[in-house]
Amino acid sequence: MLSAGCVIFFGLFLASKCDHSKPNIVFIVSDDQGFQDAGFRGSKILTPNIDKLAKNGVILDRHYVMPQCSPTRASLISGRYPIRTGFWKGNLKPTGEWGLNLNETTIPEMLKRNGYATHAVGKWHVGFYTYDHTPAKRGFDTFLGCYNGMQGYFKHNLKGLRDMREDYVVENGTLVDKIRWDLQGQYSTNVYTDRAVEIIEEHSNLSKEKPLFLYLAYTAPHIPFDVKREDIERLTSHMNSSSIKVRRYSAMISIMDEGIGRIVKALRKARLRKNTIIVFMSDNGASDPGPGSNYPYRSGKKSFLEGGVRSLSFVNSPLLEVTGYTNKHLHHVVDWFTTFQYLAGDQTHQVKKPQLPLDGYNIWSSISRNISSGRQEVLLNMEEADKIYGSTDNLAVIELETSPSGTTYEVRDWTKKKKVPTATLR
Repeated sequence: MLSAGCVIFFGLFLASKCDHSKPNIVFIVSDDQGFQDAGFRGSKILTPNIDKLAKNGVILDRHYVMPQCSPTRASLISGRYPIRTGFWKGNLKPTGEWGLNLNETTIPEMLKRNGYATHAVGKWHVGFYTYDHTPAKRGFDTFLGCYNGMQGYFKHNLKGLRDMREDYVVENGTLVDKIRWDLQGQYSTNVYTDRAVEIIEEHSNLSKEKPLFLYLAYTAPHIPFDVKREDIERLTSHMNSSSIKVRRYSAMISIMDEGIGRIVKALRKARLRKNTIIVFMSDNGASDPGPGSNYPYRSGKKSFLEGGVRSLSFVNSPLLEVTGYTNKHLHHVVDWFTTFQYLAGDQTHQVKKPQLPLDGYNIWSSISRNISSGRQEVLLNMEEADKIYGSTDNLAVIELETSPSGTTYEVRDWTKKKKVPTATLR
């Protein structure tokens, strides 16, 4: 007989598992990595650990994001489209006097109320206008990383100011915000990997009934293309015909890949791997022109064409029912909130903070069993209509729909429901 504390997730997990069957979640985000820029996509870039996870898991072929950093990250952690959060305007600037609204429920807040330990490492970039907008006040138990959208990889500076901080909240509710001057000179990708491994090791000493959510947002391979010469030689010697910029970019991805290999090893050593879901995605396409590749798709970062919004993505977990295949069903970055809500057994009617309407679908069965998610379209963004088709001051919505003939983009007038001609684009 099952104990009173047991939770059954509609047959997803074995009935003999109790609260600790809530899966650990390790969510890894790369920064401006192109759709083709991994070995399993045909690239010459050395990514053996990513390749193994992708090929032994589920490759997400039609996982869509936003075309820039902040809008994607805000949509990820809120489960809501940018037209709801204000991030349809684009990236948050260092001097931006706003951020993800405080009435938004975040993934770590939701998971924390369901018994998860929550930790963030790496790039934040969804607001630090006030300390209440920062990670340790948005549901994360700890944070090590940068508030802004980029930093030097060795000095950890942006415009001359240090942006490598460690945050946590003490028992009386006070936020501790430390500038980590001592980390200067250490390569930030390795700093983030080291911290992620440390979190996993520390978590292994906690009760097995407390699941882990680790959000690891690397800044690699975003500019500046900082990397040691010896790492360029070590990791790209087979790419001698490529430009130095391509080799720098490639080495940065390979160093990140080595870090991911260390994280998987740490999960195994901590005996957490069997109950862990690893999600990997790029926040948008590589810059075009630039050293990255979004082949076979057109354009890149900041564009709503496929090269800008079709993300290099996969899921790996022993909890998946079907693995070793490429999933071609339609998914969007907002879907992860709803999916993790399902996996955690969240009961929204029991929470104090009102849950704003979510835009995502639960895509776990779609990924685990290779079935449709039910999603037929995604909303990409809202723009001033005159920028798109020379209209008046109305707003237009850019949507992506699926059809037997391929992917179709439609622009609709937000106020007059006006449709403009569509085209199948790549």
